[in-house]
Amino acid sequence: MTITHHSVASLLGIALLLGSGPALADVKAGVDAWGRGDFQTAISEWRGPAEKGDADAQFNLGQAYKLGRGVPQDLVQAEKWYKRAADQGHLQASDNYGLVLFQDNRRAEALPYLQASAQRGEPRAQYVLGTGHFNGDFVEKDWVKAYTLMTRASAQQLPQATSNLAQMDRYIPVEDRRRAIALAGQMEQDEKRVRTAQIGGLRTAPSSGAVETAQLPPSRPAMPAPAPAPSPAPTPAPAPGPITPGVTYAPTPAPSPAPAAPAATAAPVRAAATGDWRVQLGAFSDENKAKNLWTSLERKISALSGLQPYLVKAGGITRLQAGPFATKAQADSMCGSVKAAGNDCITKRR
Repeated sequence: MTITHHSVASLLGIALLLGSGPALADVKAGVDAWGRGDFQTAISEWRGPAEKGDADAQFNLGQAYKLGRGVPQDLVQAEKWYKRAADQGHLQASDNYGLVLFQDNRRAEALPYLQASAQRGEPRAQYVLGTGHFNGDFVEKDWVKAYTLMTRASAQQLPQATSNLAQMDRYIPVEDRRRAIALAGQMEQDEKRVRTAQIGGLRTAPSSGAVETAQLPPSRPAMPAPAPAPSPAPTPAPAPGPITPGVTYAPTPAPSPAPAAPAATAAPVRAAATGDWRVQLGAFSDENKAKNLWTSLERKISALSGLQPYLVKAGGITRLQAGPFATKAQADSMCGSVKAAGNDCITKRR
């Protein structure tokens, strides 16, 4: 289950934040420049506040170095800025720092960050830990705990987790899966309490809309198989970014019963974060209204917080879109969730 940054696009979300205090204007100017695609101006606006200790600017610099936008891609610099922000209690930076450490195969260092992220409901961390508990390769082997964590990640619309649950159904006994689903319900309640306790004193969610996201390579469980066989084909699906604290989670899915099978080991499978389909959430003559709608919807609909928002210009109109999705069916499913929350939504092919 080794993750390398060369394998697929990363699961790290770029949630560009507004700063606070004297640096606010500079950090916000950087966010605005980033939204226009003027990455070098964004970097120049953030660097001063970041050097002076502004955690939001530090987090944004970490994201820029991770993506290689406005600066050369540099994972060492990304890690440095994530850590500086995380040391100040920036929760999103802490989430990403743990994932970067894991990606660098520094699993012992990553583990406390991943566990803290999973406890407050971060689906990427739940996915990685669930994989670890299934394989027993950097944490203890515990299939009930693995299924619990993967169920929570799947409930937050992490496609890789949903795919892995279907594979786990082939090997984990029905009674263990039922126990795990019950534990996942309790875990959801615990996550809300943890977030409520932490949000009061720590930086967590963006105070302006997330303009763009990228992703960190997830590992998929090395699934046992009764006999050697070719690895299942990858399932194309969008890879989400960090969750926004305080959202309402989708109900935990109940997997269909399946017989257990003897344990052996098959090769890992990785999901691709690609697709030509998007959902369109609105069209505005004022770009700021599009950004404000994204912030509002991202807080209400947990599945959106893992997608990449796009501000698509067409004359004087700015269309707010999100994606990517590998298939129209996936985009239609997301639109269903958006419409259920009271917002218009249509699917579009890029």
